[in-house]
Amino acid sequence: MADDFPAPGMALTHILVVSDIDAARTFYRDVLGASIEREYGGTSIVLRFLESWLLLVTGGGPTDDKPDTAMETPAEPNRVSHAMTIRVPDCQAAYATLKARGAIFLTPPVDRGPEIRCFFRDPDGHLFEISEAVGKA
Repeated sequence: MADDFPAPGMALTHILVVSDIDAARTFYRDVLGASIEREYGGTSIVLRFLESWLLLVTGGGPTDDKPDTAMETPAEPNRVSHAMTIRVPDCQAAYATLKARGAIFLTPPVDRGPEIRCFFRDPDGHLFEISEAVGKA
C-alpha cells in the first residue's frame, strides 16, 4: 500500500564507496568512533554511527540490479556533490579530538556567525563537516 512508506522499522543506510576497505575501517572506527556491525567478504562493512547506518563498499561495475551504474570513489575530492554534517555541541573540542585521532582538516574551525564549522575528508575524499550552531540564522 502506498501509505506504508516510510513505515515503522525502516532505516536509511548511507553507502560510501572506498578504495581500501582496511584503511576505511580504521578511519571510521578509530577516527570517527563508528561501531562495526558486520563485515562481508572483505568488500563491505556495515557501521553504526550517530543513530545512522553507514555501508562502506569497494567499487565495482554494473550489476543486474543496477545496470549501467558503476560504484566509484570521488573522482575529484575538491568538487563535491555530497557531504555529511555532524552537528556538535563544541566545534573546537570536536576538532581537537578528531585531529588528535588522525583526521586531516581543510582548515581549523571558522566562525561564520550562526555557526562554527570546519571540514575534513575520509581516506577516499568523502567530505565531512563538523558544525556548532551558536546563534540564530
